[in-house]
Amino acid sequence: MRRRPPLRGRTAVITGAARGVGAQLARTLSARGARVALVGLEEQELAHLSTELAGETAYWHVDVTDADALLRTARSVEALFGTVDIVVANAGVATGGLFRHADPEAWRRVVEVNLFGSVNTARAFLPALIRSRGYYLQIASLAALAPTPLMTSYCASKAGAEAFAHALEAEGAHHGVRTGVAYLSWTDTDMVRAPEQQAALGRLRADLPWPTRRTYPLAPAVDRVATGIERRARHVYAQPWLRTAQLLRATLPALATRNARRAVAELESRPTVPVQAPAVAGPVG
Repeated sequence: MRRRPPLRGRTAVITGAARGVGAQLARTLSARGARVALVGLEEQELAHLSTELAGETAYWHVDVTDADALLRTARSVEALFGTVDIVVANAGVATGGLFRHADPEAWRRVVEVNLFGSVNTARAFLPALIRSRGYYLQIASLAALAPTPLMTSYCASKAGAEAFAHALEAEGAHHGVRTGVAYLSWTDTDMVRAPEQQAALGRLRADLPWPTRRTYPLAPAVDRVATGIERRARHVYAQPWLRTAQLLRATLPALATRNARRAVAELESRPTVPVQAPAVAGPVG
């Protein structure tokens, strides 16, 4: 007797679904049999993606920092599909540059989207996940394991989102809700490619030890995330070596500081880079 695909008939909600990891995950989960609810800011991209997917899908144009809008979206998704079985808190943005010269509003926006957007997502969809005994997956990052200079807002937000998901896990467990955290290193998306065009961040990447400096292809990374969703895994590693980084995480901040000191010093001293401005102009994601 053939085993029923684990995602067949399940409804998966993905925030930040318009592009990058979110869009690729939507394609992968749909191909594996899930119904997919796309949530994001770029309405045209969401509409286009919805026409590509193999199975049943719909999209919602929502900013994850709008808690009330997310609550309405959660009710709408459950009403349309009848159940919410999987929620992937993927929406994220990034900006880079020296913290002491960063635009406070741009810095705060990264934390609002990456951390409070995840909190809003969990708050909105947790009642439905309790009803379905579902699975909540927080998309984190190598940045949660190894904080990196010039990316203070992104590192702070991803570390916070990771800790939030781990704390939420115990609160949902007795309801049958599983919670997981997915870790990704530099993966080939618009958000990763944009900072690579800036010299300081490019130099910082070049000084990182292998394999942390490499940019990894999107599809295999997302396939591993999708498999983790099927297994309702507590930890998901989009690049297998991140499992070792998890074990060594206590040593990683000091290692990152040692490798980055030269790049940061050069950024501050280079006359062609105005130190009063952030090295990367605004949030990308």
